[in-house]
Amino acid sequence: MSEVIASLALAAHAYLNPAQTPEEAVPDLAAAEIAIDVAAKAFERISPRLGSGERSSMASMLTDLRFSYVKKRGT
Repeated sequence: MSEVIASLALAAHAYLNPAQTPEEAVPDLAAAEIAIDVAAKAFERISPRLGSGERSSMASMLTDLRFSYVKKRGT
């Protein structure tokens, strides 16, 4: 299940940072928000079954994604 969360996090990152020139890059904030929310919910459900190191890494990854989202959103 942690692979699913990592895949969702990668998708959210891709939505926030499209692989185009900076002038053309327009983040898909709605899709990024959905991917982050689904990853966070999945993490919430499986976190009791994870080791402390993996739980900490995933929590940090989700926090970083949320900060990136807020920065891109401009709020």
